[in-house]
Amino acid sequence: MTWARRHGYTAAQREELWERFRAGQSLNEIARALGKFHNSVRMVVVRTGGFGPPRRRRSSRSLGLNEREEISRGIAGGLSARSIAKRLGRAPSTITRELARNGGRRHYRAASADSRAWAQTTRPKLCRLAIHGRLRQIVARKLSANWSPQQISGWLRAEFEGDDDMQISHETIYRSLFVQARGVLKKELIKHLRTRRSARLPRKSSKRGHGKGQIVGAVSIRERPAEAEDRAVPGHWEGDLLSGSGNSHIATLVERRSRFAMLIKLRSRQSDDVIKALTRKIKKLPAELRRSLTWDRGHEMAAHEQFSIATDVNVYFCDPHSPWQRGSNENTNGLLRQYFPKGTDVSVHSQAELNRVARQLNTRPRQTLGFRTPADILNETVAMTS
Repeated sequence: MTWARRHGYTAAQREELWERFRAGQSLNEIARALGKFHNSVRMVVVRTGGFGPPRRRRSSRSLGLNEREEISRGIAGGLSARSIAKRLGRAPSTITRELARNGGRRHYRAASADSRAWAQTTRPKLCRLAIHGRLRQIVARKLSANWSPQQISGWLRAEFEGDDDMQISHETIYRSLFVQARGVLKKELIKHLRTRRSARLPRKSSKRGHGKGQIVGAVSIRERPAEAEDRAVPGHWEGDLLSGSGNSHIATLVERRSRFAMLIKLRSRQSDDVIKALTRKIKKLPAELRRSLTWDRGHEMAAHEQFSIATDVNVYFCDPHSPWQRGSNENTNGLLRQYFPKGTDVSVHSQAELNRVARQLNTRPRQTLGFRTPADILNETVAMTS
């Protein structure tokens, strides 16, 4: 008996719960629809790691209840297994095995035989990581290095091309982590996931507003060179602040072509402090990597003209409430929350620590780069342009 069934969920309610969950409804919405408490719904979801049970279906090769009733009638009529099989269009061996599994001709009962067969379809099956030890070791090692399941899956496809035993989907990795009943991957590895959550949740859309004021002399992103838009030429950067508690901030820069990231320690988000820190970092780059910078409309870039004069890098600003216009930086800031969770003081990290995090991020494969690393792409690009 499942946990949900023991705690008052009918089969129809369980199916509706998972349908609503897969559709992206919140636990509160599901609870209201089912007339349940939020914690009750949460327990159902968490106990299976956010993976709903697959819909159970009978195989067309399996005997159904109607056929089993026909077998029972045939036995009562004194028919042989071969005669019963002929009436059902089945092989005689199918009938003899069915009888042997369920007490023989004397004790055979159609209903109990069907219930037994249906229950046996829920027998646990070994997952891929339980079968392939070498694959399990590699996956665990990459998770420990803060690789995402999607990065691991893509890297394995490229590294072990043609070797089916060394392939695994990212969903299977998540399932092995979150469904601890499998006992394949250690629960401690969950802390290496970016979100650190204990269940796989449906993807939801989110919108974030920015109540930023006007910046004097701001040049719109619409005037940015076309070469920056199509990522054909290196040296075009996107930037923003990653904020923490206590009014602490880190500046993040991402090169559009390679997705190479740089992290910069800040004294404050005052424009003078931000501009000085960005200028020091950018001036260390070779000339071919200093073309433009795209920023949100935060007042930390109010002194952008000083930055452009010092670095010869033009600054372009996104439209209001349009963080998607610097999507590479937004995505990278999301990845960085694995290292700098919301609500923590980011000012405690030294520049050396920030450099270490950036180095780890830049040596992780990215799906958008064909599972190559940002460092590889940037080095290759600089070599071609120098």
